[in-house]
Amino acid sequence: MRRAHPLPDHPEFSVIEHPSCREFRVENWRLARDGSRKVIHNARWSWLDALLPVVIAVIWPQITNDRLSAGLCAALVILYVYFKCTTVLWESVIAIPSLGIQLETHRGLPGFPLTCSRNFIPVAFLQDFIINEGLRRWNVHYYIAAIKKQDQSVTLHVAFESILPYFAVLYEVYHGVHEVMFEHISDESPTGNREDNTA
Repeated sequence: MRRAHPLPDHPEFSVIEHPSCREFRVENWRLARDGSRKVIHNARWSWLDALLPVVIAVIWPQITNDRLSAGLCAALVILYVYFKCTTVLWESVIAIPSLGIQLETHRGLPGFPLTCSRNFIPVAFLQDFIINEGLRRWNVHYYIAAIKKQDQSVTLHVAFESILPYFAVLYEVYHGVHEVMFEHISDESPTGNREDNTA
């Protein structure tokens, strides 16, 4: 296994070479846009995490007599822990030649992944892997997606949906996935088209 950071301006992006696949990983942090190269963490521990047990220890003796206050406090703590445990740590696109693409989202506490959601798209159903743009209010956001065609239905599976990395990262992932997944298909086809046009 070999790990590389091909974009010096985007160290949150890494390419991990495994013997049988290539993983394109984007972690949930980035460099500041002002040129200071300051790291901005979206998934990390904060002073609030350290202060919460102290606050609970101080107010707990006063609210234990009132069931409503104790229940509300417990509900808020459970809600806070839930949101902290479901923070996105990193997202990956794993290209497995001749098998397909797997989209992964890892969630958990900072430094401790707890859950992973996976979406595998077999190469037989993978129509294309594209960079697209979407509008959100007055902003244009680029995203990368796998187009899955099964029977008569076509679905779009968005990669890095929670993190939404910069265009330079998407461009690198796009070319990397096409190199791994589609290069051998275009080499086999005399016209360079992926689809078999014989009906």
